[in-house]
Amino acid sequence: MNYLKFTQYAYLIAALLFAVDAYLKWQEKENYTIQLLFAFVGIFMFFFRRNFGKKFAERNKKP
Repeated sequence: MNYLKFTQYAYLIAALLFAVDAYLKWQEKENYTIQLLFAFVGIFMFFFRRNFGKKFAERNKKP
């Protein structure tokens, strides 16, 4: 269960990689919308998983 703390950062790393790829494609005047969409989804998933993990930890602390 400890791996759930690290998986949220995988979404953040993936979002960063997609954002860099979108920037490079933008510089080359290519289509970059899919990469930008995946970057936004990765950022959303990072915050969603972080919030879900905090709620899960609070629920386990209560008797």
